[in-house]
Amino acid sequence: MAKLYFYYASMNAGKSATLLQADFNYRERGMATMLWTAALDTRSAGKIRSRIGLEADARLYDRETDLLGDVRGVHRSSPLDCVLLDEGQFLTSAQVWQLAAIADDLGLPVLCYGLRTDFRGELFPGSAALLGIADALVELKAVCHCGRKATMNLRLDADGEPAREGAQTEIGGNESYVALCRRHFRAALND
Repeated sequence: MAKLYFYYASMNAGKSATLLQADFNYRERGMATMLWTAALDTRSAGKIRSRIGLEADARLYDRETDLLGDVRGVHRSSPLDCVLLDEGQFLTSAQVWQLAAIADDLGLPVLCYGLRTDFRGELFPGSAALLGIADALVELKAVCHCGRKATMNLRLDADGEPAREGAQTEIGGNESYVALCRRHFRAALND
């Protein structure tokens, strides 16, 4: 039975690298995969890129993308063995249910990777839906500067200071975000 998986973590935990490794494992065995990433992240449009230099071409999705329809169409003409999706936090709740239908009705495993929470410690809508209905939840580990598990994403403003307000989604990398344990996240915001 195919499952819907959600691999979640803070920034810099290796989510994209883990996705690309899983994709490689399928392809190495002659299996067909379909990769997706968010169109919202314009830093590497059309590619999933990891900080360690791995990358692969991917289809882009936005809030209007019919993931179930697109996967079903490709699967009919060229059978797939797995669907892998990066930046799962940007999915809509309806799209998460489409991914569940891909697993349930098409019999394809769906591996989603993404952030659990934003820079305020609040769930992203896509992450909330995945946490609610995924068959398997896997936490990937990042490390805070103190050595504890990093679970929070501290956003930095243009001056390198902790941001306390702003839009939930602001695309950026190490120049904009720092992965911290909850203790140091709270301390940074209370300074």
